[in-house]
Amino acid sequence: MDNKIVLKKKITSFSKKISIPGDKSISIRWVLISSLANGISKATNLLMSEDVIASIQAIRKLGVKVSVKNDICKIYGVGVRGYKYKKNVSINARNSGTLGRLISGILVDTPFPIKIIGDKSLSERDFKRIAKPLTKFGASFHLRNNCKLPLIIKGSQKLKPIKFFENKGSAQCKSSVIFAGIKANGTTFIKAKKSRNHTELLFKYLKLPIKIKKNKNFDLIKIRKVNNIRPINYNVPSDISSGAFFIALTVLSKKSQLIIKNININPTRIGIIKILKKMGVKILFLRKKIYKGEAIADVLVKSPTRIKSINCPSRLNSEAIDEFLIIFLIAAKAKGISIFKNLGELNMKESPRLEWGSKILKLMGIKVITTKDSIKIFGNPNLKINKRIIIRNYLKDHRVFMTSVIAALTFGGEWHIHDKNSIKTSFPSFLKVINTFKK
Repeated sequence: MDNKIVLKKKITSFSKKISIPGDKSISIRWVLISSLANGISKATNLLMSEDVIASIQAIRKLGVKVSVKNDICKIYGVGVRGYKYKKNVSINARNSGTLGRLISGILVDTPFPIKIIGDKSLSERDFKRIAKPLTKFGASFHLRNNCKLPLIIKGSQKLKPIKFFENKGSAQCKSSVIFAGIKANGTTFIKAKKSRNHTELLFKYLKLPIKIKKNKNFDLIKIRKVNNIRPINYNVPSDISSGAFFIALTVLSKKSQLIIKNININPTRIGIIKILKKMGVKILFLRKKIYKGEAIADVLVKSPTRIKSINCPSRLNSEAIDEFLIIFLIAAKAKGISIFKNLGELNMKESPRLEWGSKILKLMGIKVITTKDSIKIFGNPNLKINKRIIIRNYLKDHRVFMTSVIAALTFGGEWHIHDKNSIKTSFPSFLKVINTFKK
């Protein structure tokens, strides 16, 4: 079955207040950390997407009991060294790079080989970038083509601490090494390019032996061996990456206003907000608070009278890495030429997103110039689409699908967008929320 949707009608102006599901990055990290805790952890508003369900299935295979009932997830933690390792275990990370990479760090002490597999998209992503540092702890790895899934990990009972330089701004690689570090004898040192810091914030909240020194471009992290982790009850805040699509819907619509409630506004995640403010968009944070180390607020956005082009500072890239497709879409309506540089990491995502961002804009009739790591977008504030546009064969990347939906609802035209089931990865209720804007 193709699971195609067809969109032919633009959305009219609106004034709305919405809630969206829990943050995917935090949901996966909460599942993994709770499995290592001593006792029962509970979460509400846990994102029940395919990536998070895959995380739950993974820890169940390792002997951890999980119950999900009435929007409450309970994880019966077995302790840092309590996983029940068995022979011939295979863990399916599906589409989740976060799960595949982070759990590899936790499994560095497995006495039996464990295979990690993924879907077609994940199986084409680079896992050497975590295998290389994790091998230094004492684990051994076998990867397809020395780089890709399936991956087989065999751990060690004598794990040595390491020094690791993470220079790509990958929170997944950094977190993988942090998780391995809690099982090593001694102190692991990490110098990491700025990236999202949910793992560190959870560790600090749990009073685990982690120390962070922030420099301008890098964080210096020390993590020592951990013996006990206390359970953590968590009301997962809403996901800024999912909210970005509705922020864009508002920005690209006329005379509209939107409030998204209880959003995670962690400073390492709000690159899209900083970029859009530079482009003349009015965005406010209301009812700000700190919840278990994370900054939370309601986000108010109003559609601007005009959108300014931007020469986007590369320092904001890691803070907005999951939102660039939607940022490119907004730049398509800006007055002038927008430039985005040093975005090679975008092509390391679920699909080659820099290529797909360019492709969508060209199909819309926007002039773009791309290199392997940059894109120049020649905005057209008066663009109206009156043709059929077909989006398919994009490796079922959920963000390509959702970006295409926002483009269809704001620029017009007749859009045939395939693989709508791709949204189950991160935002299963996306189309349900979208439909509330059509009324």
